[in-house]
Order: sequence, then structure tokens, then C-alpha cells
Amino acid sequence: MSKIYIDYLSGADIEALQLTDQEILDAVEEGLRLQGLGKTRIWPREHLIPKDFSIGVMNVLRGYIDEPINYSGVKIVSDFVGNYKYGLKSEMALLNLFDPDTGKPMAVMDAAAITDMRTGAVTALGAKYLARKNSKILGHIGARGTSYWNVRLLNYFFDFEEIRVHSRRPESREAFGERLSKDLGKEVKVMDNWKDTLEGADILVEATRMPKPEPLFKTEWVKKGALAMPYGVMSSLELDFTDIMDMIVVDDLSQCQKGQRGGALRAHIDCGKVSNENIYAEMGEIVAGKKVGRTSDDQTILFWHRGLSLSDIALGDAILKKAKKLGIGQKLLYANS
Repeated sequence: MSKIYIDYLSGADIEALQLTDQEILDAVEEGLRLQGLGKTRIWPREHLIPKDFSIGVMNVLRGYIDEPINYSGVKIVSDFVGNYKYGLKSEMALLNLFDPDTGKPMAVMDAAAITDMRTGAVTALGAKYLARKNSKILGHIGARGTSYWNVRLLNYFFDFEEIRVHSRRPESREAFGERLSKDLGKEVKVMDNWKDTLEGADILVEATRMPKPEPLFKTEWVKKGALAMPYGVMSSLELDFTDIMDMIVVDDLSQCQKGQRGGALRAHIDCGKVSNENIYAEMGEIVAGKKVGRTSDDQTILFWHRGLSLSDIALGDAILKKAKKLGIGQKLLYANS
């Protein structure tokens, strides 16, 4: 039996790849397309709660993508809301890729940036297919890791005339706004409340890490024809939020069933307001062309994505290929015989 090596990519290695916005979007869109074509398998995420859910949770995401990607993957990602006190990111992660034909380990990589980038890409791709083409105002709540890529990749598609951002901690939202303004080369308005951030926006995103459900996102702020994308850990929505929606799209129906924990639409699912009967489509079906997205400017649409292992695997595959091409990363000996 020959030696087995695995590819290892650190966070610094992934940063050195200097992935472009288009590379990130292309990889994640391909994963969604293959999902829509039925060439994937997804298992609902599992939670590991070391001490208390309000402090932090670890999620285990598992999936498989057929050719041309051909990987099984497992990502373990932590989400600890108070990590800023220790100078740590709230979300840290590892992605493990395996050969689906033999189970042989193929790669291990830092997945903190992958988590941020793939989440932002799914948000942006949701808007690509579901938002009005002339959307000019973005309202974004939350400043955690994924939020930067939400705004950056959404702006890549829409080149907004106005971007409004808000986060609970003043120091967090000010730093977030400054980083975005610098990187996007345009003014980003830092707001001190939810209402001024979201009301009347064409695209509304909620990406908070609240310790408990609280209806801070008011239904009345959503104008006709807008796209709302709430995906916070706990629901911030009023119960009548889904009543105004002409279309509800999700990333994975299996994670939208009664009795599961957390997520923006959890209360709506558990009380029967949202179900398999009134969810229009999975995003993968739309990307694959099996269903159409927005068909008129009058449609008010909600897209809820809980996060797919498939997006991690697809982006991990693209990262690994670029790293091999550029000679970045390490080979680690896994087995000697």
C-alpha cells in the first residue's frame, strides 16, 4: 500500500490565493447548479453545544457532490458570539474533503474564510436571481464575518447607489462601515438603528447573532417588490412577515422542517405559516433552470439560506485547484502503508 498524503491549506494560504469575486461566485453557483440537477446529497446540520447555546454553538455540515467536483465533505464550524472579547473571530472552521469512492482523506483546510465567502456568495446569487435588476438601495443588519462578503458580492452585481449597515455594537458597525467604504470605493452609511437601515431598501439582509428570538425586523419596512434575505441565528422577524411574500425560496428543504433548532423562519415553520406546500423552490432548482426566479418587479420575495455543506465543498474544490496550480499549501503524510 502506497503512502497517502493530504493537502493542507492554512488561512494564510487561502488569503495568498487572492480569490476574485468572480471565482468565488462561479464556484458557489456551480455547487447550487449541481444541487438543482440532483447530483448532490445533503444531510441536515448537527449542533454541538459545549456549554450553553447563548454562548456559542458548533455546527457539523455534511454533503457530497458528484462529478465534476466529486468530493464528500464535512465542515465543523464554531459560532461564539463573545469571541471579540478575546480577539478571536466569532466563526472558525475546518473543512475536510474525502474521495467519495474510497473514503480516502484528500484535504484539510481552514474554512473560516470559506464560510464567510460562500455565505456571501449565496446571498449575492440569491439576489442575482430574485432581486429586481435595478435594485439601488441595500440595507444590511449585522457585521459578523459573513456580512462583509454579503455586501461586497451584492455590490459586485448591483453597484448600489446607497448602502446602509447597522450592528448592535457601535465599534463593530463603525469598523465594518469603514472597511466596506475603503474596499468598495464608495460611501457606506453606518446607521444606529434597524428601521433607518432597512425601511424602503430594495434588498434587505439580516445576518445577526442574537442570543434569543426577538421581532426587531418589522414587516412594514419591506416595500412592494423588495427582496428580503434574513438568515440570522435566531429569528428577528414578526410572525406576519411571510404573509406579504409572493415567493419564498430556501437553499435546502430538508433544513426547513418542524422541530429543528434556530434560524430566521423557525417560528413560521413550527406554526405552519411556512411549509413544503408554500415554499416555491430551492435556490439550486432556480440556478439549474428547473424553475424561474423573479418574473416581475412587483413580486416581494423572501430567500432564506441556512447554509449548505455543498457550498463549502464547491468553494473548497475551487480553492484546492487554484492552490495546486500556484504551488501554495503543504502535503501532510496521513498514512505510511
